[in-house]
Amino acid sequence: MADGFKPVARADARVLVLGSIPGVASIRRQRYYAHDRNVFWPLMEVLLGDGSSLDYPARLELVMDSGVALWDVLASATRSGSLDSAIIAGSEVPNDIIGFLHSHPDITHIFFNGAKAMSLFHRHFSKRIIPERVELVQLPSTSPAHAAMNLNAKLQAWRVVVEVLRE
Repeated sequence: MADGFKPVARADARVLVLGSIPGVASIRRQRYYAHDRNVFWPLMEVLLGDGSSLDYPARLELVMDSGVALWDVLASATRSGSLDSAIIAGSEVPNDIIGFLHSHPDITHIFFNGAKAMSLFHRHFSKRIIPERVELVQLPSTSPAHAAMNLNAKLQAWRVVVEVLRE
């Protein structure tokens, strides 16, 4: 059983980045995107900061100071290993994303870190009311399992987060 983390967010968050559920390395270290080859943090350090490599607390501050909230679609699920494809259907317990959106009224976009996160969201929230103000956007996964796209291509795709924050 994989258990997720609490959201990282301030009350004035403007965008929400949703993953599926933390992988083994993240759970072991109790940190979002902790796998050494996951490029989420290097992307955020370039897009939101000056490109400097930061320690985990500073990374959290960087995203929150920028108006970004982090969470996962699932609170828990059964799976073997870290691959999203190993999540056992029917074992999934979603987070209260709708409640989160209502308590964070400035969020205008949800960015999904990969296709699985977006498909899980649609599976669990398709019949629930998503506030009209919220746009759903799938981005390429930052996971090392998504090696078909190089770092520069992922960086270009993820620039949309900064564009929304500048609006």
